[in-house]
Amino acid sequence: MPLIALVIVTVVWGITFVQVKDAVAIYPLFAFLALRFAIGSLALFPFAVARARRGSWKKGAVVGVLLGVLVAGAYASQTAGLVHTTVSGSGVLTGLYVVMTPLLALVLLRRRIEPATWLAVALAGLGFAMLSGIPQGSRTGNALVLVSALLWAVQIVLMERYAPQFDPLILALGEMTTCLVCFSAIALARGDLSVPHGWVVWGALLVTGLLASAFAFLVQSWAQQQMSAVRTAVVFALEPVFAAIFGLLLAGDRLGWLGWGGCAVIMAGIALAEPAAARALRGLLLRVTAVEERP
Repeated sequence: MPLIALVIVTVVWGITFVQVKDAVAIYPLFAFLALRFAIGSLALFPFAVARARRGSWKKGAVVGVLLGVLVAGAYASQTAGLVHTTVSGSGVLTGLYVVMTPLLALVLLRRRIEPATWLAVALAGLGFAMLSGIPQGSRTGNALVLVSALLWAVQIVLMERYAPQFDPLILALGEMTTCLVCFSAIALARGDLSVPHGWVVWGALLVTGLLASAFAFLVQSWAQQQMSAVRTAVVFALEPVFAAIFGLLLAGDRLGWLGWGGCAVIMAGIALAEPAAARALRGLLLRVTAVEERP
């Protein structure tokens, strides 16, 4: 069940990619992120308050804030890095969190990693590279994106450590509110905050706020009570696969054979780590590839 839930999260992230791309083309990015996490915070707040009345929540809230700082830093450094590097380069460098996660789990948690898992991680990293191309751009841009990947890896590893100890709602709300404060401060400093207009922006805000933020981070907090950081990172490698699939279905994007090969390599990594998930995803990818080949 946790595995299926995390796969659903990657589907949500993949399908919202097109929406977010359209929305930030007409509305400032950091203002969009601030409102996105405001919606996510409001969605979780009533449930977290009700749950907090039944037990201790203060330590969980502190951990949630710590994790939220990592999430906000990952988003901000990736965004800043995009100014100096290419989108494709940013994609493959961000994907290195899949490789960094087992290394950090080994160092921070003393977690023993099986040889098959190392191979799964390597395949996932190679798939990212095939999907995104060779990293280009300035050293500054690439360094910032690498910082983003490192922060994502640390967040996943620390979630493994703390998720079994605290209520998932409290952890997720701590992440949401911390991101809200951080991105609101950046948007205000840039003078970007304003009332959005049009369904393109509001639709993207509602979907990303409720599903890609509140739901996704709540599911991660719950799933990592039972799943390791390394398995979580490998499953999260499906995000660019689903982004490519929905880019094809919703925006008419074309990946080419190298890109689809990258999807296949990522799925091979999933197959090593999670054979049951691979069987379901293999059928979906075959159907989408058939769509790609239509004239």
